[in-house]
Parts: sequence; structure tokens; C-alpha cells
Amino acid sequence: MPNDSEKSQSYERDMAYVPDRITREHGKSQDGFAGHDLEVATWPVEPGRYRIVAARACPWANRAIIVRRLLGLEGVISMGLAAPVHDERSWTFALDPGGTDPVLGYERLEQAYLARFPDYAKGITVPTIVDVPSGQIVTNDFPAITHDLFFEWRDHHHDGAPDLWPDDCREEMETVMEQVFRHVNDGVYQCGFAGSQDAYAEAYRQLFATLDQLEERLTGQRYLMGRTITEADVRLFTTLVRFDAVYHGHFKCNRNKLTEMPALWGYARDLFQTPGFGDTVDFEQIKRHYYVVHEDLNPGGIVPEGPDLAGWTTPHGRERL
Repeated sequence: MPNDSEKSQSYERDMAYVPDRITREHGKSQDGFAGHDLEVATWPVEPGRYRIVAARACPWANRAIIVRRLLGLEGVISMGLAAPVHDERSWTFALDPGGTDPVLGYERLEQAYLARFPDYAKGITVPTIVDVPSGQIVTNDFPAITHDLFFEWRDHHHDGAPDLWPDDCREEMETVMEQVFRHVNDGVYQCGFAGSQDAYAEAYRQLFATLDQLEERLTGQRYLMGRTITEADVRLFTTLVRFDAVYHGHFKCNRNKLTEMPALWGYARDLFQTPGFGDTVDFEQIKRHYYVVHEDLNPGGIVPEGPDLAGWTTPHGRERL
């Protein structure tokens, strides 16, 4: 059992994001930035007003890219894509001609934060929603972004959009998503950035205990909540699709590979081959981000050639479930 000193060396994600929301019913409160405390403001749902800045390299941003596609919001909320490699200051738009986002006119995402909070000193993260007319950040609260794309923008979903938050299993889904976030989505980071052997060992144990539970769950059902895709599947997928390419080696999550867990590997391939999932993934950008940006873990900046990606498009056989 780790002592207090060892616990302090565990990786802890800073979840203090800009907490604003875009809602169908809104009343804007006073903006403020005092240290790290931000007052919550609500912004109106207005097609064409906002731009999601994401990065194909980032699992948290990948969620927003997938949900936007699944719900058919591409013509309602525009999207800018940041380059996979960034420095300490900010994500950049190096993928765009001239290194400038064509809608915002920014070279760095940092500019949207400083446009609203000149003293902003926290991390610049993706996904970020930007108010295009003012060029200011609205929010970078990634769990709320995908939640609100479903609930608050539903008047603009395309016909036949999936019910990502079904009423009949909402409570169970929230429990599953919390477990997935704590021990899988964030669990791989807790392994990779652990400050001690004991902190790493505890994160490693919880990660694979949770993956074993998910393996058992998915042996008898096609998706996490049964027969249809939900937000829970989106959240798990973005970690699974990066597992063998990055987390297995780079973050020392190496008890086994995803390809060695039959149900999870079949499930991940099933989602990958579903429109809106695999076509949002860029493995080269993913590898460049992790292996180049994390200089403390990979000082040489060498990006691995593997793994072989051919398996992602092989038959998964999950239709029988």
C-alpha cells in the first residue's frame, strides 16, 4: 500500500477547465479570471458561430471529432485541426497553409485564450470551442463539450443520428464512463507519468484490472451498453485505438497488447470500421505527438515505425452479438 509520499508521486490530471457551456437556454454571467477560478457563462446555440479546434493526435479531442461526425454537425460547427507537435506555449496550426487557421486567423490556439483572458496561465488544451466573431475561447471542458453536442445541439442533428445518451441506461452508463475515465483513459497517463515505482505499479494494476472487466463485459455484448453505440463507446475507443501504437511501449502499459485481448480487440475493430470512428484517426499524427512532444520520456524524439496497422480492417465478427 503506497504511503502519502508515494501517493504524491502519482500523476493527477488538472481538470480545472474553462467551464462555460453552449446551451439552448442561456443567460450570460460576468466573465472573470482570478488565478485559476472562472465564473460559468452560458452561450447561445447558433449554427455557424463556433469553431471546434481539435487535434487528431489527442484522445480527448478525438472524442469531439467523432461525436461531431456521428451527429452530423459538420455544417453547423466548423472545425480547425491543430498540428500533432506543439511546444510549451500552445498547439499550433502548422498543418494549414501559412501556418494560420483559415477561419480564426490565428497561428496558435493560445491566441484565443489570451483574447478572452489576457492573464491566462494554465495549459492550452484541445478540444477548445472558439467564438468566431470575437475570436475568444468559449470552453475547453472536454467532457462537457461532447455531452452538450448531443443534448444542446439536438435540433441540428442529422436524421437518424445515434442516441448517444439513452434514457434507459443513463445511470449505468455514467458509472461505466467514470470507471473508464479514471482507470483507462487517464489510467494510461497515470502509468506513463508516474513519479515512483509504486505509483506506476498501482496505476498499472488498476488499468489492467479494468481492461479485464471490460473484456468480460464485451464478450457477451457488442457495445458497452448493449446493442447500440453510446458516448461510453466513444470515450473508450479513443484510448483503445492508441493503445498498441503508443501506450503499450511509451507509457509502459505492457502486460499485453490490445490485439491480445479478443473481445476488446474485436470491439475496437468494430468501432474503427464504423463511419465516424476510424476515419477520424491518424496513426502517424498520434505517434508523432506522443513520441516527439514527451521529451522526458523519449529524449531522442525517435518515432517508432510500427505497429502493423493492417489488422484494424480485418473482419471482427461482432455482428453476431
